[in-house]
Amino acid sequence: MRWEGQTVTVDGVAPSAPALLPLAGLVRSVQTPEFAGITFHEVAARSILNRVPPTSSMPFSWTINPFRGCSHACVYCFARKTHSYLDLDTGLDFDAQLVVKINAVEVLTRELARPSWEREHVALGTNTDPYQRAEGRYRLMPGIIGALADSGTPFSILTKGTLLARDLPLLKAAARSVPVGMGISLALVDPVLAEAIEPGTPAPKARLALISRLREAGLPCGVLAMPVLPWLSDGDESLDRLFGALAAAGATGVTAGPLHLRPGSREWFMQWLATHHPRLVPRYEELYRGGSYASKEYRDWLSGRIRLFRGKHGLTAGAGFFRNLSPAGQQEPVDARPAVTPVQAALF
Repeated sequence: MRWEGQTVTVDGVAPSAPALLPLAGLVRSVQTPEFAGITFHEVAARSILNRVPPTSSMPFSWTINPFRGCSHACVYCFARKTHSYLDLDTGLDFDAQLVVKINAVEVLTRELARPSWEREHVALGTNTDPYQRAEGRYRLMPGIIGALADSGTPFSILTKGTLLARDLPLLKAAARSVPVGMGISLALVDPVLAEAIEPGTPAPKARLALISRLREAGLPCGVLAMPVLPWLSDGDESLDRLFGALAAAGATGVTAGPLHLRPGSREWFMQWLATHHPRLVPRYEELYRGGSYASKEYRDWLSGRIRLFRGKHGLTAGAGFFRNLSPAGQQEPVDARPAVTPVQAALF
């Protein structure tokens, strides 16, 4: 792991609580009443900037993930598999055993100051959400935003967290110096279904309000409307409500696509489905019998419905927050093509 070999101290002070996991470089493990049921494993990371492999089709070269694991607890989250690399399970542990890179700002500042740094686009929110509830405790994002802007590095943020509103003044200031892309992840406007399958996230209404606040602040805001859930949120009424709400909120573009069930998330999602919608289990097993992706017939059908309702509400195809970055005060370029395919979008 990147934090292996680090000294187990915080600013020279010995840890105040013993580590609960045998991870090299772990500073301490923390449990607090404000975050009941969650354990924070604080680590001193060696590196914060993660290089995207040159062979990747992603439209950015670097990523930052201040956390590992996510208290949003989205049942379908594709990143669940990454917790198995820590010898943790991809279900409850992913939701409640959170790794926090407490020295993220200091390490990032050093990395951005290197003569070799070429100020390529850095994407945040590609694995776990940088504005999950833990950010309210650790406040890593203000320093990260400041370090990127001060170094002249363009960046984008994808989040479900309304805590982002706290940093709107910083983001507006950063956008005067570097291209900044903003993206909100929102695929469900039914509050009951959202609470069941994304229990730790802000309600859809709150995220719609956040889109409007970003637009009022003069920032573009694309939306990643994924995943659309077969037989749960893919009906015409659901899609019409979704795209209508996104348009009313002021979204500058939308990328939408179906649920993907990768190893690690597939098992957890199917367990949830068996509990809440057992009649759908055989249909999902048939739809995903070929692997992580729904059948081509279903994907083609859903793409047609998405085009219909996106067009009905005048929304641009493609969220664009990670590619069409524009300096503040300039109109975001309009691209009639999706900036990335739904399959690619799900990878981050």
